[in-house]
Amino acid sequence: MDTRKLGEMQTSTLGLGCMGMSDLYGPADENESIATIHAALDAGVTLLDTGDFYGMGHNEMLIAKALEGRDRPQISVKFGGLRGPDGAWLGYDGRPIAVRNFVAYSLRRLRTDHIDVYRIARVDPEVPIEETVGAIADLVREGYVRHIGLSEAGAETIRRAHAVHPISDLQIEYSLMSRGIEEEILPACRELGIGVTAYGVLSRGLLSGHWSPERELGKGDFRAHSPRFAGANLERNLALVEALRTIADDKGVTVAQLAIAWVLGRGDDIVPLIGARRRDRLQEALGALDVSLTEADLAAIEAAVPAGSAAGDRYAPAQMAHLDSER
Repeated sequence: MDTRKLGEMQTSTLGLGCMGMSDLYGPADENESIATIHAALDAGVTLLDTGDFYGMGHNEMLIAKALEGRDRPQISVKFGGLRGPDGAWLGYDGRPIAVRNFVAYSLRRLRTDHIDVYRIARVDPEVPIEETVGAIADLVREGYVRHIGLSEAGAETIRRAHAVHPISDLQIEYSLMSRGIEEEILPACRELGIGVTAYGVLSRGLLSGHWSPERELGKGDFRAHSPRFAGANLERNLALVEALRTIADDKGVTVAQLAIAWVLGRGDDIVPLIGARRRDRLQEALGALDVSLTEADLAAIEAAVPAGSAAGDRYAPAQMAHLDSER
């Protein structure tokens, strides 16, 4: 697999997002999850993305188990998400003392002596970003962290954080259905030499080509509360997917491969995170690396899914309120 640079860090062109193996998309099969991680590593993926609050630590322990006897890849960890014993979301904590506490537990769960990229999952509005990044910078100097990232941060916050310590990458949603970063955030990142790890490149399944209006969402699947998966919004969004399917069929690729290839083509400083929980979905996603998009293809894709055409916000209102990137 080819590589791309996120700041000063060289990594694989695609990364594997592991959240769904532990949380938020309903039940997952642990053995299949581990097999999927192994298949990704065997295919040349060198970046695994997780969060210490995914399954309240389960995802980090799952990754550690999957890496037993294997060469260690790069691991990106989000921290700061506070949750109750019932799984409820309680906010975010970016205080320096909390940063040191979070990293201590992650290092133990991951069975490692360092984390490659460490970032707060959402900017804590009660703590200046300079203090949060400064605390991670201390961990870099002490050898516990290699690079500092951000997540869902706006352009002003990115500039303030980067002034404290070089930022390797911004993790943020970016897909044909979520293009908000193009106006201010992506230009700011490029001005500062900051890469982007793009999550939600398939819009949480909408752009996979496998979604149907009849699909029932199980317990624990947060998409049941997502505006884009509700009622008329879902109908509108799936109509966009069908327009995309026509282009994909003409090229002999799947809708998912076309959508991922589009993100890949937005710049060599962008690394899409593939949220596959199964090997078959991973293999489909990897096929996007072989898809070349012509100018005619890009024009057709833009016509099928114009910027801003998706119906509904990408999160429910309570979650949208936590996004510094949307302010």
